[in-house]
Amino acid sequence: MLLKELGRGGPMVSAMGLGCMGMSDFYGPADEMESVATIHYALDRGLTFLDTADMYGPHVNEELVGRAIARRRNEVFLATKFGVVRSEDRRARRVDSTPAYAKRACEASLRRLGVDHLDLYYLHRRNPAVPVEDTVGAMGELVVEGKVRHIGLSEVNAGTLRRACATARVAALQSEYSLWTRGLEREILPAARELGVTLVAYAPLGRGLLTGKLTSVDALCADDIRRDQPRFRGANLAANLRLIQRVRAFAAGIGCTPAQLALAWVLAQPGVIPLPGMRRRAHLDENAGACAITLSTEQLRLITEVIPEAAGDRAPDLSRLEQ
Repeated sequence: MLLKELGRGGPMVSAMGLGCMGMSDFYGPADEMESVATIHYALDRGLTFLDTADMYGPHVNEELVGRAIARRRNEVFLATKFGVVRSEDRRARRVDSTPAYAKRACEASLRRLGVDHLDLYYLHRRNPAVPVEDTVGAMGELVVEGKVRHIGLSEVNAGTLRRACATARVAALQSEYSLWTRGLEREILPAARELGVTLVAYAPLGRGLLTGKLTSVDALCADDIRRDQPRFRGANLAANLRLIQRVRAFAAGIGCTPAQLALAWVLAQPGVIPLPGMRRRAHLDENAGACAITLSTEQLRLITEVIPEAAGDRAPDLSRLEQ
């Protein structure tokens, strides 16, 4: 597994992360035994950057990851998040980014994960009513206390990122970014690079569309969140499936799968680490294969020019709350 620096002067981590969310939530029924086996298989292959959050489940995803890494903690670069609070109504949620909650949530995550420190702790979503300086200030105190090694933000705009970096050392920004979700190239990604913040790109496979394997929402489980997302509906889905044919053509010319092409494109972007969600070992094998693909400058130019952004809004674009 290739390595990349997380934040300017920060630790070297696997160049691809493993998003664990789908092992417990949002994409239909999951298989806990296969999920644990997938995490172990990832560690065996050197894919050691694991990502979870307290709101996945809620809580049960952290517990699952904790069980999976119990005897292998020293092999893992472990990231989790706080800020989104869910209730018994699984669709209801609120955002709490107060300093007091940051500290309570950290203690709870440490207990659920069964660890004494978090390698990376993200503010998952920010309540604009709470100054980001206050939140990252509290997160910085967690670093001083040894409970957190590095801090990150998720889905904030360039201005908020700058304010946070003026208050504390921020290693990572986790936001949606892929071959056809490139809006943050206008302001957010340049700011992150200037500030020495690594972009951890979630949904680098377009929530499954860029794999070329998903052709209809009819095959999705009734509670799969993609059924309600604009890119998976009506004319948008039809247009996006036509774009997939371009991805397929490029992949065939290179000798890889569409998923590998999409991940190789993200891997080639400076200061970016893709974070595909994976629930099965077979998916991990395919995705990790992207690390062996080196796209030439001309190939990157052609791919970027010929494959536009997807039809339909990404859902939800939570960075808009920051405007």
